[in-house]
Parts: sequence; C-alpha cells; structure tokens
Amino acid sequence: MTNYDAPLNDIGFTLDTFCDVEALAALETFGHADRATIDALLAEAGRFMSEVVAPTNQTGDRVGAQLTDQGVVTPPGFVEAYQQYVAAGWGGVSFDPDYGGGGFPWLVGVILQELLTSANMAFSMCPLLTQGGVDMLSHHGTTAQKQRFLPKMITGEWAGTMNLTEPDAGSDVGALRTRAEPADDGTWRIHGTKIFISFGDHDLAENIIHLVLARTPGAPPGTRGISCFIVPKFLVGDDGRPGAANDVSCVSIEHKMGINGSPTCVLSFGEGEGAVGYLIGDENAGMSYMFTMMNNARLSVGLEGLALAERAWQPTLSFAQERRQGRAVGAPRGTSSPIVEHPDVRRMLLTMKADIDAMRALVYVNAEAIDLSLHHPDEVVRTENLELVDLLIPLSKAWCTDLGSVVTSLAVQVHGGMGYIEETGIAQHYRDARITAIYEGTNGIQAIDLVGRKLPMRGGGVVADHIARMRSTAAALDAGAGDAAADLTGARESLDAAIDAVEAVTAELMAMGLADPNDALAGATPYLRMLAVTTGGWLMARQALAARDRLASASDDPTRQFFEGKLSVARFFLEQLVPEVHGLTASVTAGAGTLFRFDPAVLAP
Repeated sequence: MTNYDAPLNDIGFTLDTFCDVEALAALETFGHADRATIDALLAEAGRFMSEVVAPTNQTGDRVGAQLTDQGVVTPPGFVEAYQQYVAAGWGGVSFDPDYGGGGFPWLVGVILQELLTSANMAFSMCPLLTQGGVDMLSHHGTTAQKQRFLPKMITGEWAGTMNLTEPDAGSDVGALRTRAEPADDGTWRIHGTKIFISFGDHDLAENIIHLVLARTPGAPPGTRGISCFIVPKFLVGDDGRPGAANDVSCVSIEHKMGINGSPTCVLSFGEGEGAVGYLIGDENAGMSYMFTMMNNARLSVGLEGLALAERAWQPTLSFAQERRQGRAVGAPRGTSSPIVEHPDVRRMLLTMKADIDAMRALVYVNAEAIDLSLHHPDEVVRTENLELVDLLIPLSKAWCTDLGSVVTSLAVQVHGGMGYIEETGIAQHYRDARITAIYEGTNGIQAIDLVGRKLPMRGGGVVADHIARMRSTAAALDAGAGDAAADLTGARESLDAAIDAVEAVTAELMAMGLADPNDALAGATPYLRMLAVTTGGWLMARQALAARDRLASASDDPTRQFFEGKLSVARFFLEQLVPEVHGLTASVTAGAGTLFRFDPAVLAP
C-alpha cells in the first residue's frame, strides 16, 4: 500500500512564494482567515486526509462501487470516512457563512481539495460534485431554494451532482434531449436519460440533489434552449427532511479504467409520471448559469492532476532511494547501487518534482486570483484578477491534467516491473489520472477556449500583460553575486527565449485565426502547451528567486536542504523543461492544411 503524507512544507512554501495570504486576510470578507489560522487548519486537514481518507484508496480501487437492488453501495470504509468528513466540516470551509460555511478564501478550499484528492481521488468526487451544486445554487437559486438546499449540501449531509451528458450529447451539450414539462403546482416533470454522472447514486449521504439540464416546451434549439432544474433523489418535506422517493433511478454504473470507487451512473428521470424538478432562475438560461461556476469546476479538475502526481511522487521517491539495481558510475565493483544514483532515474524524479511544483504554483495563483476578482474592494484590481483567472483557467485545467498522466506514468517507469503490478498501488494512480483530461470540457476544448476566447480578450491586451509579467520576473534572474550554486543566468536565458517564442507565435496565431479559424484551431493544443510551459517557467523563476533568498538566511541544515532542493528543482525546470516550447512552434503555426488534405478512409487497414 502506498501511504500518503500531506506535503505541508511544500504547500507552505508555495503560499509564501506565490500568494499574499496576509492581503487576503486584510479583506473584510476574510478577516478571520489569518495565516496562523490557515496553517492550523491545513495541519489538521493533512492529518485527517492521511489517516482517515487515504487508507480507503486501494480498497476503493480493488472493490469498486457496486449496484445492488438497494441502490449503489460504495466500497468498504467509504461510508465511515465520509461520516467523519461531514462531522469535521471539511466540505464547507470556503462557503458562505450565512448557510453554515466557514467563509474562508477559495484558495484555502482548493488546498483542502488537493489534500483530499491526493488521499483518494475516487472518494473526493462526491464532495467535488456537491461543490458544483453549491456554486450553482449560491449564484442563481432563489432565497427559498438556498434556504432549503444549501445548508445540508454545505455540510455534506446531502450530496450534489451535475447532470449534463446524454448518450447523444457529450461535449456538445446543446444536443441534449431531456425534457421538462410544467406541472399544475408550479414544479416541473423531468423525463430523460443522463450518462457519466459521477456519484449519481450512492450510500454516503441521506439525499442527493441532482442539478439537471433539460429543455422546456418551445425552447429554441442548441444551447440557447437549455434550462437547469433541481431534482432531489428524495423529495424534501416542509420539515426540511427527505421524504418520498422522486422518479429518478440508477440504471447502471460504468466499468472504468480508473477511479473505481466513484460510481459513474446512468440515471433515468421520469420512468413513471416524471421526476419532480424545480426551475433555477429563468427558462433557457441554464448554460449561462453553468458558465458562472465553470472556472471553479475546471480549476478543481486541474488540481486533480496535481494531487495524483503528488500521491504517485511520494512512494516513487522512497522506492528510488531503497531499490538497488545496477552499479552506478564510481561505485565499488561487486556492489549494487540505489537506483536514485543512476542519471536517468534522477532525470525522471526531477521531472516529476519540477512538474508538481509548477502545477501547485499555477493552481494556487489561479485560486488566489479568483478570491481577489470576487472580493477586492477596488474594481480595477477585481478586473485585473478576473482577466488573469480567465487566461489561466484553460492552462490550469488542461496542462495540469496532462501532466498528471505524465507524472504518474513516470512513477510506473521508475518502479519498473513493480510499477506495473497492481499490488504496489502505483498503477492505480496512472489509471485514475487519465479521466481528468476529459472532465469539465476535454483538454482540446480548453485549447479552443484559450485561442478562440481568451487570446482576443481586450484586443490581445490580456495575454500581452501576461507576457510582460513574465518578462519582468525573467529580468530578475541574475548571476547571484558570484555564487555559482545560485547562478541563474542559464535559467534567465532559457526563460527569455521561451517568452520571445511565445510572443511571436501568439501574434502569428491571432492573425491566422482572423484569416481562417481552422488554422488557429489546428494549432490550439500545441499553443496551450507552449504558453503553459512558459508560464510554468515564469512560476519556477519566482520559486528560484524565493529559494535563493531564503537559502541565504537559513540557519539549520534541514532548512538549507529544503531551499536547496527548491532551487535545484526550479533550475531544472527552467533549463531542461522550458526549452520544449521551441519544438512546438511548427505545430502551432502549421495551419490546418495537412489535417484536411487527406481522406481518413485511406488510413483504414
């Protein structure tokens, strides 16, 4: 079994380097969330996730969720862990105090999500989906709907789901066919089938609040004709307690590549007289409502890549230090060396750790910007941060989930044959990570969003500001006052060259998009990778500078070793991973000609 230790030192360093927690606490909304309080909260959360949730991870994978005559049953240990999760109040830390939440910054909520997801991603899906429901109702529900549903959802006593996908309507949500008919009592009757509904049925919570997209009579076609409805599993009585079962049932659960502890359900609504639903907001506004919660949802999926990478990294580092095989250069004849002494293994380990540090920085910066965009008193600051959020969200979601697959795959590789054997637990992380690139809009859709919507913001001014921001940091990477160990000249040269390449390609891509949108779309995915890696370089430059500064004043060996490690990891990312961007230029600017120049049928065997 692979154990999990909450990486509190890494988290603390990331907060110190990339986020201004004190400035957040100075905002009226977060006056109670000072750094000491946050540190104490995270320490207890780390203990809880490591001791209570993490031990359920392999059992959940091995046993999986099961559909029985009584409904879906989660794997052994899930119910007990969830009850403790609810009792501790972890699900409500960052939600509205008016409905029982803790009122902490979203940044803190994201860190708690990281800890929970590393402990057991399959288990974490239930609180994650509930979070989406809370977000939706908080923004668009009526006062009565909020009072009825939010308190129990915030505590986790009631869970939530998001019901978008149908057999013929996946990413193309506008093709959905589920219908809603008005009833005489002011409610609606929902009829249709939804697929791929995570935790669509389970035994963790006493009620499940489904948020369902459907069409009302006479609705226009496409996404303009979609409405959103609250459809509880059990109808809620006047006393606020679950009562009679609604007309919704779980038809089947999917047999999946990973996250087997998370039941992925096919739900049928209205096999009888129709499932009772309550309209959220206005008719035909469902998709616009969904987009108000999309940034948070996509950031949460992006951190799944980070969380699984961290979970895979910890046992991989230990294994590399303990496993002996081969004789390293310079080792005595007749001996075998720990594999960590072999250069290629070190390359893989550094790649894993550098990617994890870059992902964590990106996710936390994105989360802090969400808080500032919502709660800062200065409208200019709010706007600046909202623009940063909009630009970074597709990078956070797509790049971090892609890297989740890369890092967990490297974990298997470092373990060698033992990594391919299920009993070691490493293969599970690789299997679990693969779905994240598909969730909340596939990564190709994130790239399209970046190129089609985000680059044109403010006439290209938002991405130009970001490039200027990266250049400012690169300029601070100097030779380190003659100290060879702190010399960041090579890192600066690498980052400068990458920024130059991104700036040139961005201008060319925007011009291509105006001439022929297909040409820009053909280069969207490699462009997202190019911008994300360069942005990762910007963040690792900040890490290098912070680590170097703190190293100069470190007074004890463990502290010095920690900052030396951070400096080495940052330098590795900047000097060896950032140059990847130059190999992507041709793919970004090639246009769509080659993609459409052949008949796909000729490729058939």
